[in-house]
Amino acid sequence: MMDPASFKKQAREELYELLRIPSISTDPAHKGDVQRAADYIEAGLKRAGMTRTEQIRVGEGHPLVYGEWLGAEGRPTLLLYGHYDVQPVEPLEEWVSPPFEPTERDGNVYARGACDDKGQTWILVKAVEWLMQRDGRLPVNIKFLIEGEEECGGESIAAYVEEQGERLAADAAVICDSEMFAPELPSICTGLRGIVYGDLVVEGPRTDLHSGVYGGAAPNPVMAVAEILTALKGRDGKISIPHFYDRVAEPAPEEMEAWARLPFDEEEYRAKEVGSPELTGEAGYSVLERVWARPTLEVHGIRGGFTGDGAKTVIPARAVAKVSLRLVADQRPEEAVEQLKSAIEGVTPMGVRARFEVLHAGAPSLVNPDSAFIRTAASAMEEVFGNKTVYMRSGGSIPIVGLFDRHLGIPSVLMGFGLPDDNLHAPNEKFYLANFDRGIEAVALYLERLG
Repeated sequence: MMDPASFKKQAREELYELLRIPSISTDPAHKGDVQRAADYIEAGLKRAGMTRTEQIRVGEGHPLVYGEWLGAEGRPTLLLYGHYDVQPVEPLEEWVSPPFEPTERDGNVYARGACDDKGQTWILVKAVEWLMQRDGRLPVNIKFLIEGEEECGGESIAAYVEEQGERLAADAAVICDSEMFAPELPSICTGLRGIVYGDLVVEGPRTDLHSGVYGGAAPNPVMAVAEILTALKGRDGKISIPHFYDRVAEPAPEEMEAWARLPFDEEEYRAKEVGSPELTGEAGYSVLERVWARPTLEVHGIRGGFTGDGAKTVIPARAVAKVSLRLVADQRPEEAVEQLKSAIEGVTPMGVRARFEVLHAGAPSLVNPDSAFIRTAASAMEEVFGNKTVYMRSGGSIPIVGLFDRHLGIPSVLMGFGLPDDNLHAPNEKFYLANFDRGIEAVALYLERLG
């Protein structure tokens, strides 16, 4: 058996090999790279001692990687989840070092997927391998389910979890795909926002038109997109979709009190994390409430007409806006979609046709921190990091958490080891290497204590 220092060194080297694979699931040109990453993950599960591994395809989607070791009779069964696909890297010119050449700087490794989620997925794999190497067996039963479509909708895993609930039966899920509230402060996430993501499509004239000849008579889809979006959300940050807030559950007073004790500096957050002149959002709510417990409507891009250099005076025939809703407990994605579509219909200006096309959706989640699985995780993290574990929520979405709850009936333990400044989905994504090492220790200790 390897000594702990050598094992961690090898774990880092293996992670860097995984990070060199450009497994961008949204880009068909990288389909072969996504497959290479799946192969690498499966090989890692075999080295970790899984007695059975396989790659599962649902339709034409990227493969799910499954592994299991079920030799701990009478002990709990944990379902360990992660994803090996990554976001695109643009804008490439903003990366200090190449996105698929992992580079160490200031105690971090910089690469696309370093934190989201290859680094954190590899924590799970190596924690299991460490216990297997040390003891020749595991203290609990383990099932791995690692996907390659988390960044492009997760359709394959959604269908598989719904259809194969019996095979995936477990007592709890463990997911390392979240962040710590602050450096050196171990954190467990108890709530996630859900998401509805899609295209607002607006069509007007039959073809692009000359604005000098037709301007003033022909409807303009780009202008219509702007009118619709500003009708859906006001300058005060409040969403104007009828009945959209009806199901929003307010945080419990105890949760609000716990958030108030967190080491949060609003001005530091504005300057260092957001980098804008001011923060925006709903009046009457704190920043943590706005990003953890309130729904949002955001616009991610608008295309239509002429956007190149120089001038072209065209009235476009069509415009598209990428739009998302973030949902909170107890909102329902299907209901939110219908509310959005109805609201769009009600504010569409004359002369154009507008529709909303859903690309993907996921439900919000909220778990009970008193669960034995969560309390044990908190104690393991506290011992490894030397600080008391705090409970927080995340403004992001991990749709698999809702799927595990709905179809498997199990809680998800969100043991995150990322940091707020890890630049997820942005240039210069990074992962603090000390957290990678301690993450392996904490997950291994958690499995031991559960057993």
